[in-house]
Amino acid sequence: MILNIPTRQPISWDGFSGVLVVALPGDTSFAVNHGIYLTDAESRVCNIIYKGSKEKISCAALPDGKVPLVSGPVFFSRTVAEKLLQTHVSSPLDGCTYLGMDSGAPPIEISLFLDILVCLCSDLTEQEFINGERTGCTSPSGPQGAVVRSGRAVLWRTLRGPSITMSYVQDGRYDYLTQSGREHVIRLTETGTQTMILSRIQDVKSVAEGSRVINSVLEGEVHVSTGAVVQHCHLQGPVQVHSGCLLSGLDLTSSSCIQRLPLSSDIIIQGHRVMLGELKLTVYTAFGAHDNLEAYTDDVNASFLNQKWSVFYSQTGIQPQYLWGPERTESCCLLDARLFPVFMPRSGPVGLEGVCWLLGGAGGLDSWREAWRLSLRDILVLTDQQTELRWREELFFSVGRRRAVDALQGHTDLSLLPFFRAAALAGQQEELLQVLDSVAAGSSGDLGVAARSLACIADVLGCLAGEGKGGLRSGPAANPSWAPAFKLLEDGNLPAGVQELANQRKHWLCRPDLLVRAARHYEGAGQILLRKAVMSAREFVFIGQGEMPPMGEWQEVECPARLDLSGGWSDTPPIAFEHGGLVINVAIKVDGKRPIGARVRRVPEPHLLLVSTSGEPACSISTETLCEDLTDLEDYCQPHAPGALLKAVCVCSELVCVSSPVSLKEQLLKHWGGGLEIHSWSSLPHGSGLGTSSILAGAALAAVYRCTGRSFDTISLIHDVLYLEQILTTGGGWQDQVGGLFGGVKLARSAAQLPLRVEVEELLTPDFLSALQQHLLLVYTGKTRLARNLLQDVVRSWYARLPSIVQNTEQLVTNAEECAEACREGSLVRLGECMNTYWQQKKLMAPGCEPAAVRSMMNALQPLSLGQSLAGAGGGGFLFLLTREPQQKEAVREILTNIQGIGFFSVHSVELDMDGISIIQKSSEHPEQQQTT
Repeated sequence: MILNIPTRQPISWDGFSGVLVVALPGDTSFAVNHGIYLTDAESRVCNIIYKGSKEKISCAALPDGKVPLVSGPVFFSRTVAEKLLQTHVSSPLDGCTYLGMDSGAPPIEISLFLDILVCLCSDLTEQEFINGERTGCTSPSGPQGAVVRSGRAVLWRTLRGPSITMSYVQDGRYDYLTQSGREHVIRLTETGTQTMILSRIQDVKSVAEGSRVINSVLEGEVHVSTGAVVQHCHLQGPVQVHSGCLLSGLDLTSSSCIQRLPLSSDIIIQGHRVMLGELKLTVYTAFGAHDNLEAYTDDVNASFLNQKWSVFYSQTGIQPQYLWGPERTESCCLLDARLFPVFMPRSGPVGLEGVCWLLGGAGGLDSWREAWRLSLRDILVLTDQQTELRWREELFFSVGRRRAVDALQGHTDLSLLPFFRAAALAGQQEELLQVLDSVAAGSSGDLGVAARSLACIADVLGCLAGEGKGGLRSGPAANPSWAPAFKLLEDGNLPAGVQELANQRKHWLCRPDLLVRAARHYEGAGQILLRKAVMSAREFVFIGQGEMPPMGEWQEVECPARLDLSGGWSDTPPIAFEHGGLVINVAIKVDGKRPIGARVRRVPEPHLLLVSTSGEPACSISTETLCEDLTDLEDYCQPHAPGALLKAVCVCSELVCVSSPVSLKEQLLKHWGGGLEIHSWSSLPHGSGLGTSSILAGAALAAVYRCTGRSFDTISLIHDVLYLEQILTTGGGWQDQVGGLFGGVKLARSAAQLPLRVEVEELLTPDFLSALQQHLLLVYTGKTRLARNLLQDVVRSWYARLPSIVQNTEQLVTNAEECAEACREGSLVRLGECMNTYWQQKKLMAPGCEPAAVRSMMNALQPLSLGQSLAGAGGGGFLFLLTREPQQKEAVREILTNIQGIGFFSVHSVELDMDGISIIQKSSEHPEQQQTT
């Protein structure tokens, strides 16, 4: 039997006593040939009915219309297990074990379910249990009746008392494999849907609904009809598998023969690996799906290839003595018929051609008679189980490697991680790694595929290290040994870079800690390719050239912060260009002020003076960096270096060229007539979740472009910031700069394609904007962002296509669409629901992003809020809420003041900013005079 049980199935072991059994749902028509549990209202088992009538079985029906099938798993409490163990030395039950039989006790068969478990069922009396006739058990009134009754009496005295509780897996599935080929086909296809389990199919459209393809490779035109099953096969088309057919164990060499076979419906063809002495052969058999292997030939229903024996004899000229020998009796069955050629005296092993003639293909009676033939019983006895399992295993891993290639090159959401784990456990990693190397190296035209391939190699290495071994996956990736490979990737030489990675990988496979470190470096290599893929966004940056303002004139830019109302994380590469992103966010002033800004002026001295200020005015921190040589700018790609963001602005805006042989001073004098002084500031705390760094980058870029006489539009700035964050190596998505550079509430989206392009649409009317800002409030939680690699963890989960992440990503986009509709309708209630849903989705995307103190705040504020969420990725920073009533700032402050243990917090008003990025011109003589445009 095959049990399909969801891993999330909850079973409570609190206070566990007695026995617990697991049941799976089944139909009444199926259950008549199996066992079912009959339970009371509290799921206690009253009786077990085996092969009962439909009337009896229907009494066990549950509210979902299904009956609980006896499915195998049984859990004994310690007390019951100890009692059961006592019985194996008690006469006559000692005859159930080899110890008793070796001591001379008569053998006795006892059923786990119909004797041991039935003994504990509440509906049975002692006499019913001891003397009852039960299908499948030795009869208490037969030749062994006295021994059976005595054994049952011992069970009753020893075990009776504890109860049996049933755990019903409502969404589980139970499949029982029988010797009936037809029933096997029907059971596999009864759901009426197309299923391709662990298979690689070149032309999926050729596989019809209601068919099954299991652990197989189908290449070319292999048409599988409704009701057909193909398992453990490697076939090359053109092949037609008709309805009701079952093909099993056929390798690639048999395809040419299959192509010539006049196959009809309801035919079963199987390949068997057998061992004849030291000779290993593949033997093929053919049957009809309606054949009964054990039916005697004189039975009116006996058949071969779905036709009566008399018809078969007439068509082929085969005589019964050819099949069963001259000493045959009238009681002969198909299972013993020597039908299948194995070896020819002059030409050696016989392949699939051996059964062609039986099916109406080429061949003749003489060659068939000349061959050494076996019956199915012979074949089953001679089956080389090791070779058979090896064939299936090799096919399984071959299928898996092909499916991995298809998933990567086809941009599908198939999760490859389970296969990677299986390959690692079976020692099949070398060929898998080579295949992934090949896909990565051959994807120069699609860096997204190459990056995902390298992430997959990292997952394989992580699987080889073992669960919980080797240290954390997130971490540094700058070991000098990997630098040559990284340099090749940075230079755009993808095939050589992938090969150098593989060369280095060989030295890191011997210990779990080295494997995990190698996995980190493969993720680092993937990040290089991901950055290059996202840099394609610069295709949509259009910068014009005009007249530079006077020397010394400040060009100042102010920007609002942003609140993400829904859809965040879907804007994060690679999700943004592999799935497609959709975000709804709003530009806001905090306490009436735009908190982010930059100003730039040209100065006569040929240097760059970079000044960054962060924090509230009363406790702000400023960092000043003077760059007088190109070497001072070389760490622009190291986010934690002093002035790194502004250095990246200088590089991204092409203010200077770091790789040029011309000195910094010469470049500045030639192009701009002198140096630049660049100031940036943010009055928001670090890790606020309000999009500060990306918006700050946009503000600084805008100020530099203005100062150097260049024109731009806001959509160009959006893509320019994407490019800047890639050269800065911080990564990140596009929603922050959309939120702070465009005013109002807007919908932004990117399609599932490269180059990465962002489109923006404004949503709200002025009336609703006014209502919205009266209901929005910010609470600074006093908690900084969690010190962990949230982005790295999310990207890893996405590359692995964990089903939960794929589903959550789809729901993020769906919720963002619903949020957009709420904004268009002007519905605060619906908007609040979308915000609440969004926060739950964020927590699924990045587990651990909700600190306990924040949860306490949100619980306390729930009665007066329509919706709540932490801004940004979560983990700390600002909590924003949409209140039920307007102007609730003091009410919020009062509630939070009365919460114990949350520490410092502050409540801030929100004003929707309709302008987005704003240019403020100041003269060098009178900086206090300003004009906003």
